[in-house]
Amino acid sequence: MAKDILSTMKPAPGSTKKRKRIGRGQGSGHGGTSTRGHKGAGSRSGTRHRAWFEGGQMPLVRRLPKRGFHSPFRVEYQVVNVRTLQKLASDGKVTGGVVTPELLAKLGVLKGAGARLKVLGTGDITTKLDVAAHAFSKSALQKIETAGGKAQTISSTPKTNG
Repeated sequence: MAKDILSTMKPAPGSTKKRKRIGRGQGSGHGGTSTRGHKGAGSRSGTRHRAWFEGGQMPLVRRLPKRGFHSPFRVEYQVVNVRTLQKLASDGKVTGGVVTPELLAKLGVLKGAGARLKVLGTGDITTKLDVAAHAFSKSALQKIETAGGKAQTISSTPKTNG
C-alpha cells in the first residue's frame, strides 16, 4: 500500500467547487449587475437587512396572536425541598450545619449563585441546620425549627442598571 505524502494529497473528486467571483467582468458569468439585480435597495452599496426582515411581508411577530400577560414585577425563585437539605446533610456535604444559596450553587443544586432561593416543605428533616434563603413555605419553616435549626430570611435587593 502506497504511503500518502502530505504534499501529494488532494481532495476527493467532486468535493470542492470553484468560488463565485462577483464583479469580475462579463467573462465570469456574473458581470453586469454582479448578481445584485436591477435597482432597489439591495443593488446599492452599504445596504443590509435585519435577520427578521421578510421583504415587506407582514413579519412573523405581527402575524402571531398575542396571548397571556407577563408581569414585569414577577419574582422567580429556584426551589429546594427540605428532603434535599436532609440528603445533603446525610451525605456530609453541608459543613457546620449552615446552608446558604452560595453553598447550594457550589454543590450544583441551584443554577447560578445569584439565584433567589425558596425552601419548600416536601419531605422530612431531622438534622439541625441553619438555613438562609430568600423565602420559606410555612411547612418548611415549621419542619426546620422542629428539627432544632434556624431559618433566616435573606432580603433580596433588586438589581439596578447603574
